[in-house]
Amino acid sequence: MSCSLLEFCRLQELKTVRDYLFQRQKSERVEETNQTENELSWDTSDWESAWDSGDNKEEATSATTVEEEATGQSGPWLQDCIVSLSPCSDLLVVAREHKAVFLSAKWRSDDSGREEMTLSVSWTGTLTTDEGECVSSSICIPLASQKRSSTGRPDWTCVVVGFTSGYVRFYTENGVLLLAQLLHEDPVLRLKCRTYEIPRHPGVSEQHEELSILYPAALVTIDGFSLFQSLRACRNQVARAAAAGSDVIQPPPLAYKKWGLQDMDAIVDHSSVGIMTLCVFDQMKNASILGGFTASVKGSPPAMSQYVTVGGGPYTGFYFAVEGSSQPLLSHVALAVASKLTSALFSAASGWLGWNKNKNEEEAVQKQKPKVEPATPLGIRFGLPDSRRHGESICLSPCNTLAGVTDDFGRVSLLDLARGISIRMWKGYRDAQLAWLQVPEERGDREFSPSASLPRRHALFLVIYAPRRGILEVWGMQHGPRVGAFTVGKHCRLLYAGYRLMGVNSVTSQGWQLHTQQVCLLDPITGALRTVNVPFHLALSDKKSERAKDLHLLKRLTTILRSREVEPGILESEAKSVLLDIKHPAIKKQALESLLSNKNAPVSCLTNVTCALYDTLKQQDPEEVDTALLQLCSSQLKLLRLYADIQNLNSAADVEACSENQESLEGIEDELARVGPTLQCYAQLTLRPSVSFAQDSPDSPLPAQAFLSQMECTEDGELRVIRGSETEWNQLGNFMFWGCLCGKSQLHKVCDTLQQAGISPQQLLSLLLSVWLQREKEVLQKTEETVRNLHTLLVALSNIKGAVEDSWDPQSISPWWQQVRCTCVQSHNAAAALLAALVAHRAAKACITSRADSKLQSEWEAVSLELEQWVVCVRQLEDVLVLQTLLLVPPPQGAAGGAAAQSSIKTLLEGGTGGIADSVSKWVFRHNLAPERLKEILQKREDKEADDTREQKAGEEGKEQQEDDKRTAELLVAVCQRFPHSLSPDLLFAHCCWEYVVQWNKDPEESRYLCWAVEHLKLVSSPHIQLGISTMMWNTFIVKRFSAAAFLVEKVGKAPKDRLCRRDVGMGDKAMTFFLSCCVQLLQILMEVTGVLVKNQCPLSFINYYADSAVEEVPAPELSVEEAWCSAEGPASIAELALEQRGVHYPLVQHHCLLASLLHAALTFSLKVKPLSLFDSKGKNAFFRDLTTIQLMPSGDMDPGLVSLRQEFLLRVLTGWVQAIDDPSSSASGTRSPPLPSNGPRADWWPSLCLELSSLLQVNPDIVRRHLVCELYNQGLDLRAEEVMLEVEDKDVLGSQLLVLTGQRLSYSLLHSQSQTQAAMELLARLPPTLCTWLKAMDPSELRCPLVPLSQTSRLVSRLIEILPENHAQYSLALHLLEAVEALTTED
Repeated sequence: MSCSLLEFCRLQELKTVRDYLFQRQKSERVEETNQTENELSWDTSDWESAWDSGDNKEEATSATTVEEEATGQSGPWLQDCIVSLSPCSDLLVVAREHKAVFLSAKWRSDDSGREEMTLSVSWTGTLTTDEGECVSSSICIPLASQKRSSTGRPDWTCVVVGFTSGYVRFYTENGVLLLAQLLHEDPVLRLKCRTYEIPRHPGVSEQHEELSILYPAALVTIDGFSLFQSLRACRNQVARAAAAGSDVIQPPPLAYKKWGLQDMDAIVDHSSVGIMTLCVFDQMKNASILGGFTASVKGSPPAMSQYVTVGGGPYTGFYFAVEGSSQPLLSHVALAVASKLTSALFSAASGWLGWNKNKNEEEAVQKQKPKVEPATPLGIRFGLPDSRRHGESICLSPCNTLAGVTDDFGRVSLLDLARGISIRMWKGYRDAQLAWLQVPEERGDREFSPSASLPRRHALFLVIYAPRRGILEVWGMQHGPRVGAFTVGKHCRLLYAGYRLMGVNSVTSQGWQLHTQQVCLLDPITGALRTVNVPFHLALSDKKSERAKDLHLLKRLTTILRSREVEPGILESEAKSVLLDIKHPAIKKQALESLLSNKNAPVSCLTNVTCALYDTLKQQDPEEVDTALLQLCSSQLKLLRLYADIQNLNSAADVEACSENQESLEGIEDELARVGPTLQCYAQLTLRPSVSFAQDSPDSPLPAQAFLSQMECTEDGELRVIRGSETEWNQLGNFMFWGCLCGKSQLHKVCDTLQQAGISPQQLLSLLLSVWLQREKEVLQKTEETVRNLHTLLVALSNIKGAVEDSWDPQSISPWWQQVRCTCVQSHNAAAALLAALVAHRAAKACITSRADSKLQSEWEAVSLELEQWVVCVRQLEDVLVLQTLLLVPPPQGAAGGAAAQSSIKTLLEGGTGGIADSVSKWVFRHNLAPERLKEILQKREDKEADDTREQKAGEEGKEQQEDDKRTAELLVAVCQRFPHSLSPDLLFAHCCWEYVVQWNKDPEESRYLCWAVEHLKLVSSPHIQLGISTMMWNTFIVKRFSAAAFLVEKVGKAPKDRLCRRDVGMGDKAMTFFLSCCVQLLQILMEVTGVLVKNQCPLSFINYYADSAVEEVPAPELSVEEAWCSAEGPASIAELALEQRGVHYPLVQHHCLLASLLHAALTFSLKVKPLSLFDSKGKNAFFRDLTTIQLMPSGDMDPGLVSLRQEFLLRVLTGWVQAIDDPSSSASGTRSPPLPSNGPRADWWPSLCLELSSLLQVNPDIVRRHLVCELYNQGLDLRAEEVMLEVEDKDVLGSQLLVLTGQRLSYSLLHSQSQTQAAMELLARLPPTLCTWLKAMDPSELRCPLVPLSQTSRLVSRLIEILPENHAQYSLALHLLEAVEALTTED
């Protein structure tokens, strides 16, 4: 508790700052060195190193010399610079000659990860504009924010710089010039600022904010309020000009007062003390001195501004300017405006008259200095004459009553400004730098001082830095001792602002925390910024220093407690002596609290020390003893004794047999047997190995300190447990009750001890239940024993006075048993909660029975509302146990995984009617359960015969996996049986569908999730739910991505690349193809269901995806909930939301389905197409509208151009499909080709889809069929082609097309084949010339499969002759072909 120097910030890039400011000198020095080296080539290394004192070491190469250069060189350089720091410590300005560097605050992490503040270079540049001027003074003024939410941080900081030319310029933190004004044509000596301070006493007058600028013979003051407004306006104007890229308008000059300081030879520094009013006596005294005996005195003393200057002849001067004697100087404002108008008119006129002024003349006018107003003379009132002494600096105290002055004799004088005299002097401080520190009294000290109601006291300290000695001292004011001294180095700078934020007033400062450092010491060697911290009590006189002694003792105790190697005996004696020596009650209390909270002190030590202190306090006079301290001692002593008693009982060896109360436990074995199998399964799943930390183990002992921190004594002497974190609460419960539950402690003795301590039974019950629920695993290992002990404890606690109210009527609900129920309802530990509920049910029943007094009641079992509540609670807990057991089943390896969901009665009730189905659907997702498998399991709920057949099928392999699957299926069936309504198949499929689509939306790359969502949707039997969920899926998840996909394909004109798909649709190209396939299926389900519900609509039937649905009117299903769970409150289930959805407009769904099919085809076969361009304007406008609305759909005949585009697209789809299904091995052998898959580009339904689409797109289906036949023959798939040929209507056109194809095949085998035989050549010679010419004209390269067996070509020609009528123009050509083929076949 003594003075300290705290580092709060560090300067970065000090070398950069130095190099930038001293650049010219450095280059000059290097040039000089080079010159001398050229002129004289002597070896000067030996004497040069001795001669130089470290100023010229820049040529050194070794690491050590570089290091020396860093320290040695960085020493004196800062003394040549002008340094100013913002009081908020967030901006530092270092300037020299015409250059300046601004350093701004930044936060960064150091090596240990701790955040620390640094000042790093934010701007460097040249500030001077006129030739020959240099920076002579600077100051950083933080400006307060005008926002209402501001809490005292500055909005921005203005840098004010004075120059040798007399100019004062104002800059932003980024070096942007806001305002420049020439106030006097002499160098600026010093800039000082005064800001608003909240008056500490009612009598102190509020001081106005002002900026004062000192010149050698004048003092200029600028009112703070007008300066603040001007600077804000300038900054806003500059920002606007920068944003708009226009020129900055020159702002109007500032209003100021200017005093010519007379009767003093030389002035070097000043302080503006502020406005002061003389008391009446001083006023009369002054009047009589000045005016003599007959002088008249004014009624009210005038207000005066006081200025104090230092320099020479006299050494200190006091000036007083009466308010109102000088008006603010604004005459040159009018002059400036007039000159601007004149020049504007003149330049315009010169333009008209054809004159043009010389450019140099214009520049000369611009450079002409503005007019400088003369100063108002101000005579010196009095001074401190000392002809040989010259003042160097003055530093005003924060309270404006004292000032420190340094002089050239190495003295520091303390001035009393009110009396105008020097009251103290220090010697031996040459070149001293001064600062003031005002320290408020600590809050804690105020409470015990007799003047607690008065305002907080403030202590004043003077900080003196003596650079010659490298020492920083702190002195108490006015005649106090030196309270602190630090060795800091000889090149530091003491930075003291003496002001805070500008723009603050008594209204805006309400509730602000002004974060400003009063004193900062900058060390240029390390770059550290340190602040001086002085405790308030150091200002108190010797008679009050008891507190300092007490604090020293407290520090000693803290040091002892921190060291871990102290023996308990020594610790006890030391702590006892310190506690008894401390006099101040507040510090004594603090010492006792720190001892009791120490983890190393044993219980015996704590008890003995507290007991000794308590005895001492009891022996003192009751009126002198601090009651709070006495109460603390007695309560902590009581708690320590209770802790020791429970610890002893827990470690006692003899354990009583708990035989009583057994009759009330009758029947619990039957209950345990009933839930036994589920408990066993649950225990197996929860006992899986898991990682835990030793210190978190519930078996770790509870330290006394933790026990004390969780208990407190009330005023009436009872104990109360403080509810802390869950872990702390469980630790306390473990300490009190776990021994009893395990049967290791004496139950009744523990209960008696706790009852005598005065802890409320409700808190004890809460602790007991928390430990029971937390240690579920141990409870399940020894169920019967722990259940009996829990019953005994519960009965014992129920019998404590205040547990079950005497006035309780069994027909109403008891708060005691309600507390047990509430805890069980909220618990996620299902098994422990169920066991606790079973035990409490028995205990409550026994309690009610014992309260039944009349014979009638004792013969009949008492029926009460309480027992009804218990029956419902037990039923719910059994349900939760079965559900939680299912949820704990671990997913198979490779499944989605994730943590098992935790369920309790409370979470299920809050989850609403769909909460149970929702948790099971999440489990289905985690287990990767295929929709078909889920359907099998749910059907098994109705019929269990399918089991045996599956077992036989599975055989031997994967027995263990099969067992797991079987157990999981049984658990799922058991859960569904317990929740017949909440988990009806339709509801479960609906929730699974929604869960999968939600998971797909999180990761659209997982196309399987969306496919399975659609599969689950297909399994829903109720068309109403199906319709609702399809609509919700479409609107919530699908339509946005679907429209993005459509627009992307339209823009690209083909199947887009993976990168574009990811950018626009959020998934890869493969995933997008799957997505569009699912869109088609979803829209088909919508159409199917709408068809079922509306009856008259006819759904598309081209994908075999759905069972035939009944056409009769289907009633909406009724959703119900199990009786035990009917109190569920929360969000509506997915099924309920689905039933609320409106019906859809069938043609609009069909329209979207059409687009989805086209997109799917385009992406599957990578076709070039603009899908939206295949529709007219009505069709385009109808896309992506709400499916429930009725839109204007395309009707009537379509434009032939569009129809031909559509036809071309469908034909290309068929071509793509034929190429995809081609299997060379099967076609070559001529055998029947293998069955095609159900999805992908080789799916067997593509031809039928194209035919369906052709009818919807107004394309002639026969053209599509003919194209398909030709494509199949072209590919060599003759058998498939023959099947399709049967459906073709226009056989003539088909015949002509196939004739060409046959000719191409024959042309290839006769003319273009590599193996041309002589027989083939002879045959060619025998052919009729017309046929020969026709064959030569054929182009076999159009055939994709020219190598077809002759037998197939022969069949094709036979088919041709069947198809073509005899009167056909090419019939004879067909006959010639037949002959040629037969001839070839016979030769082969």
